[in-house]
Amino acid sequence: IQAAWNLKTRALTEMVYVDEIDMDQEGIAEMILDENAIAQVARPGTSLKLPGTSQGGGPSPAVRPVTQSGRPITGFVRPSTQSGRPSTMEQAIRTPRTALTARPITSASGGYGRLGTASMLTNPDGPFINLSRLNLTKYAQKPKLAKALFEYIFHHENDVKNALDLAALATEHAQFKDWWWKVQIGKCYYRLGLYREAEKQFKSALKQQDMVDTILYLAKVYLRLDQPVTALNLFKQGLDRFPGEVTLICGIARIYEEMNNISSAAEYYKEVLKQDNTHVEAIACIGSNHFYSDQPEIALRFYRRLLQMGVYNCQLFNNLGLCCFYAQQYDMTLSSFERALFLAENEEETADVWYNLGHVAVGIGDLNLAYQCFKLTLVNNNDYAEAYNNLAVLEMRKGHTEQARALLQTASSLAPHMYEPHFNVAILSEKVGDLQRSYTAAQKSEEAFPGHVDTQQLIKQLKEHFAML
Repeated sequence: IQAAWNLKTRALTEMVYVDEIDMDQEGIAEMILDENAIAQVARPGTSLKLPGTSQGGGPSPAVRPVTQSGRPITGFVRPSTQSGRPSTMEQAIRTPRTALTARPITSASGGYGRLGTASMLTNPDGPFINLSRLNLTKYAQKPKLAKALFEYIFHHENDVKNALDLAALATEHAQFKDWWWKVQIGKCYYRLGLYREAEKQFKSALKQQDMVDTILYLAKVYLRLDQPVTALNLFKQGLDRFPGEVTLICGIARIYEEMNNISSAAEYYKEVLKQDNTHVEAIACIGSNHFYSDQPEIALRFYRRLLQMGVYNCQLFNNLGLCCFYAQQYDMTLSSFERALFLAENEEETADVWYNLGHVAVGIGDLNLAYQCFKLTLVNNNDYAEAYNNLAVLEMRKGHTEQARALLQTASSLAPHMYEPHFNVAILSEKVGDLQRSYTAAQKSEEAFPGHVDTQQLIKQLKEHFAML
């Protein structure tokens, strides 16, 4: 009964449609017994998995490119987010890496093992500390040593099980009165995927000691449980206790941005800049928002501010080049892209720059240069779906129908979340008289972007054709 009551309370708190789920007795029993179970259908604006249903009136895919999960690409790449994370293993293997956040599931914990320092690296004589021989009970009784040992086991060795054992023994020795150990146990549970247990530990730690870090960890748990509204409420309660705390305001802005509520996100990023006017993430995200709102001149000011602050990388010069081009400052466009190519650290960054140079070439009407740029994009990154799509359009202009069709099929298989390849296949098929294929592709385009007017008109025309037949 208690488990069922917890489930009911959680469902009411998260505002999800539990009563609409049609399940048999076994399914209900399984859901009650599963601590991490959440409702199958979430209300609009309460889930990160359905960002397109946001109430904030976010930008459409026609204005701003989206990741695989349907969220607009942000102005700042952040680790440990769900953006672009594939839902199935097959999708993970075929995942394109154009957004630089669409990592396969298996690499989610890959960065944890690289946090050690050079002085502690494994040497030929053996490891720095042999964990299998440690008497954790003895060290747990020495608080100062235990904390240093926990940090080493957790961050350097990435041995969550031994770290959890040490933390449990240490908190027991401290008679459950040390909030620091509760936070560490919560971190271990979070790493192991036991989110409800982690939530209990963080809440208990917050009751003993109000800390910003604990609030941030608890919010991460709620985001992983797909409860962004609860995380937002937690951040706002934290701001009541820690007014003007930049990390909390930034956390609210990130959640709004992931929920496709770009206007609210921009307001909170501006709040961040009022507290810290050198916050790189806030400046980059506001600049990106202005760029996609047809205000490249204002975006240019924000990116120039980043340059003045000492940020000097490929991405910044790439964005400066795009802003200069759309703001009609052509004297700076090519030099910015040239600097971006010089600073590119890997082939994916080089591919992004060549792709944008292809757009510049299309804008000035040099289609041969555009063709070469898109080809160079694919040389550097063979999974670049947008480049395949644009090459197909250039091939269509030349009258090479079969080549265009092959390129569009490649683009749609690499990025099924994009509507452009499906729509172009529909147009191409309709021109050559293959109405059935055109209708199928148009339906896929409508599924990817329901608000696309041209797709709706094409489907209407095809239905009239079928009615006449």
